[in-house]
Amino acid sequence: MADEDITLDSDLPERDPNTTDMFGNPEPAPAPPVGESAAYTVIARKYRPRTFEDLFGQEAMVRTLRNAFASGRIAHAFMLTGVRGVGKTTTARLLARALNYETDTIHAPTLDLTQDGRHCRAIVEGRHMDVLELDAASRTGVGDMRELLDGVRYAPVEARYKVYIIDEVHMLSTGAFNALLKTLEEPPPHAKFIFATTEIRKVPVTILSRTQRFDLRRVEPEVIVKNLEMICEREGARVEAEGLTLIARAAEGSVRDAQSMLDQAIVQAESGQTVSAASIRDMLGLADRAQTITLFEQAMKGEAGPAIETFRGLYGYGADPAQVMGDMLEHCHSASVAKAVGPQALIMPKEQAARLTGIGAALSAGTLSRVWQILLRAHEEVRRAPDPAAAVDMALIRLAYAADLPGPEEALKKLQAGEPLPGGSPSGGGGGSGGGVGGGGASAVARQMAEPQAQAAPEITLRRFEDVIALIEQKRDISLRLDVERFVRPIAFRPGVIEFEPAPGSPNTLIQRLAGRLKEWTGTPWLIVAQGGGGAESRWEAQKREEREARERIEQDPFIRSVMEAFPGAEILSIRAQPQPDVQPSGEDETETEED
Repeated sequence: MADEDITLDSDLPERDPNTTDMFGNPEPAPAPPVGESAAYTVIARKYRPRTFEDLFGQEAMVRTLRNAFASGRIAHAFMLTGVRGVGKTTTARLLARALNYETDTIHAPTLDLTQDGRHCRAIVEGRHMDVLELDAASRTGVGDMRELLDGVRYAPVEARYKVYIIDEVHMLSTGAFNALLKTLEEPPPHAKFIFATTEIRKVPVTILSRTQRFDLRRVEPEVIVKNLEMICEREGARVEAEGLTLIARAAEGSVRDAQSMLDQAIVQAESGQTVSAASIRDMLGLADRAQTITLFEQAMKGEAGPAIETFRGLYGYGADPAQVMGDMLEHCHSASVAKAVGPQALIMPKEQAARLTGIGAALSAGTLSRVWQILLRAHEEVRRAPDPAAAVDMALIRLAYAADLPGPEEALKKLQAGEPLPGGSPSGGGGGSGGGVGGGGASAVARQMAEPQAQAAPEITLRRFEDVIALIEQKRDISLRLDVERFVRPIAFRPGVIEFEPAPGSPNTLIQRLAGRLKEWTGTPWLIVAQGGGGAESRWEAQKREEREARERIEQDPFIRSVMEAFPGAEILSIRAQPQPDVQPSGEDETETEED
């Protein structure tokens, strides 16, 4: 049978002509063409830093590493810590490239990675055999660590160093940390360790003491905006500047988060059209910042009804109630910082900074502290409430009623003096404790914020900055007068607003003290704004200049010069103006005086 010559009939067809497959299967559907969507790389990966110069906001760390590499003082272990998205893993891979960087002309570790070296591409793609990357979140046991460290004693195969990158190192078990200790303390000269973590407090101190620690800081919003503008230019996308600012603020210092949100924002408009800030605000579920400042102002004035209407308008446009309360917390913090430091400490548009500075100047530090506590509790209630919008309504009513309540010490003083306490039951009927929307307690708080101040002091009109200094002298506040005369360089003055340039050495509490005293004495809130420059001389500087000019005139007087030459070593210790005689009103008295 095996010897038989088996031949096939050449007339038979090889396949059934009625089918497209020799097995009778139908013709498969054509594969979709590989377009941009299949090959698209997200922005966060496409624009991942390739060199140390691309690390935004980490200049201090890059400067330290550059000096260490230049001097040859390279540590054997690095600990990179920081919040998500600031570049910990990227920095670890860049360090691995820098340690093993080698070209035809460069044969030493360097941070200059402008050109790809022999090992760079393999390290970036994660396939280099001498660079081992471990995710501690999935391999936490001591067995995994021992398996990893078994190869430490062997020399690298291709590169200069064996580099071990352990991401989220805080998730290792206690046994794994103990297994790592000995190797980390006395590593072979060819081994380098790079750790990255977001929870530095969970890393044992025994590990930290054996590493060189770098804290990757949160990236400032203005730096993130520049990075987003660069990406938009390269991608040919048009996004409003305000929209980029919203993304940068929502990223909370994370460049990766900002780039991911930009990726989502670009598709909010048709190709070639500009993405508006309103679209990005809707995408992020944010409320208009100017509107939330208005909401905060209304609550601080005790206007519960208008505040609720403003919030419902924001809620109708899609604002998240928890985000609105978060913005209120941020406004309270900004007003407090502006009160203590000045508006220059606020990173926001000047108009918004001026409004929050005015709120801070109109409220005491104790009031702002109580408002912060109320908002913190309200934020938690909004997150847990079955109806978050209703929780915000109740929080605004409580805030409007209690924003200007006195503190314990102030209340005790008022009780001892027999004065009525603000925030009590509304006068004229009703036994309730107030707090009704648009009336009762809310209206009482609004009246008590204005009426007691108006009754406490007579009406005082200040038309010039000199009137302010005269009022301080009249009130005998010596400390404030000295600080104002010495450190305030006036720029502009109008009733209720003072703009000035602080002189060097100005105390941080000057704005708070001056605004509080003027409000107490005049009965109206004052906005005190510190600018970076352009101020005139302070009164103290003008006085010193006049004294210096007077001394120079006296020293140039011929008589004084002759006296100084006649008595070598003589000095002018002080200069006093000679009192002028009183002018007599009538000519007769002058004649009699001359005759005498």
